[in-house]
Amino acid sequence: MSDFGTLESRVRRKSLLSKVCKAEDCIQYFKDGMNLMWSGFTPAGYPKEIPIALADYVEANNLQGKLRFNLFVGASTGAETEDRWATLNMIDRRWPYQTGKNIAKGINEGRIRMGDKHLGVFAQDAGYGFYTENGRYDIGIVEVSAITEDCGLALTTSCGIVAETLHLCDKIIIEVNTGQPSFEGMHDIHMQQKPPHRQPMLITKANSRIGTPYVPCDPDKIVAIVESKRRDKGRAFSDMDDTSEAIAGHIMEFFQHEIKMGRLPENLLPIQSGVGSIANAVIGGLAKGPFHNLSVYTEVLQDTMLDFFDGGNLLYASSCSLSLSEDPGFPRFFDNWDKYFSKITLRPLSISNNPEPIRRLGCIAMNTPVEFDIYGHANSTLVGGTRMINGLGGSGDFLRNGYLKIMHSPSVRPSKTDPLGITCVVPKAPHIDHTEHDLDVLVTEQGLADMRGVAPKERAKLIIEKCAHPEYKPILEEYLEMAKKDCLERGVGHEPQLFDRAFKMQLNLAQNGTMRIKNWDIKVDLCE
Repeated sequence: MSDFGTLESRVRRKSLLSKVCKAEDCIQYFKDGMNLMWSGFTPAGYPKEIPIALADYVEANNLQGKLRFNLFVGASTGAETEDRWATLNMIDRRWPYQTGKNIAKGINEGRIRMGDKHLGVFAQDAGYGFYTENGRYDIGIVEVSAITEDCGLALTTSCGIVAETLHLCDKIIIEVNTGQPSFEGMHDIHMQQKPPHRQPMLITKANSRIGTPYVPCDPDKIVAIVESKRRDKGRAFSDMDDTSEAIAGHIMEFFQHEIKMGRLPENLLPIQSGVGSIANAVIGGLAKGPFHNLSVYTEVLQDTMLDFFDGGNLLYASSCSLSLSEDPGFPRFFDNWDKYFSKITLRPLSISNNPEPIRRLGCIAMNTPVEFDIYGHANSTLVGGTRMINGLGGSGDFLRNGYLKIMHSPSVRPSKTDPLGITCVVPKAPHIDHTEHDLDVLVTEQGLADMRGVAPKERAKLIIEKCAHPEYKPILEEYLEMAKKDCLERGVGHEPQLFDRAFKMQLNLAQNGTMRIKNWDIKVDLCE
């Protein structure tokens, strides 16, 4: 018996009760090399019992590297599942996003083959059958709150790619989570048809509902049902600091200016905000700011969204996942269930990150990159251009299609080898996820650069002036002037670069531990 009802009360299609078993009983279904799909999104709503049982089995029988899978999930899952799998060498391929030290280590050491993709595009392309040889998957593992009489699945804290999972997988294993309240009624499930039969999605407000609360499932595909009482580990809360609060302040001032100029309504437009301390500071600023009757259309809801609701400025929020912290986020949510439940809509990844509603609603997209360059290209994924962190995520879905596309970053990041830190504004990004064509505004604690309608050379000057740290500003200004002189003299100066030294700051960091180079002379040894 659970505090939130029994398994029997949650499984309302009684014929399925004959398929109830323990997680260990499901190990028989899994073979080396299988293609698996899971529920879950930025660790919320992911299966726990089956992945943990499989990891225990591999560990107990010394099968590390002998039972490996190709894992396809809407985004990241909990560290106790996929990151432990990575430790046990259980992952061969991983699409399209992950978090965890061990899985990132496996990717960067070449043991795990990861594919990085815009999350909204991944959901669509998975439905098209693009990622496996025959377009099919062997087993799908899905966490649910309940199963209805007609085998509709009421999901838990995320939607992810469950609809695609149920359609594409040959076998389905369901984990019914009775360790928390049922989320039945929070989801809006809309199944899109493939082209050329696809119809418009009539989402005209962040709280529009166009589907049903359930994902339909073929009962004949279900091979096992396992009870789970494990809750999401969630996303740890990122504290605000002086830098993130300064960035949030610049963005609040910018919004007020846009309202004054008539380019934004007084209640703004639906907000999309990424994850991390800066995103939390921005949402915190909105929660305490002068803007009222706001809405959110995003992919992840974090703890600060609860502050946003409590402050009275946020009316409703649409997301793909409810990614609260294990403590205090989820306990706070459960303690105030009636206050929050009716104000939140959870949607499938293929809908939450779809360009159509993002552009129709005019979302204000705000995300944090690793770095950006003087022309407005941003790197969100690869440190130094080669080392994978997590993946692109859904930032590009919103930054390519929003009304205002904003990227915010500290001007410098901490470094073990330089007390000032490394610059996040560079001559040329060593990897580009978001191009100059996608972004409108760049912000650091130093200031805000509005790039709309600004040509490349003037844009570079603006970004250096407004966003670069004072220690790095003269270094970047010298580079820009050198590049302009060289390229304009040769008649190739639309977006000047010196490719023999564009990455000198990064090379100097690798060899000498600092990006504060003494000069741009390529003939001078890097250690001079």
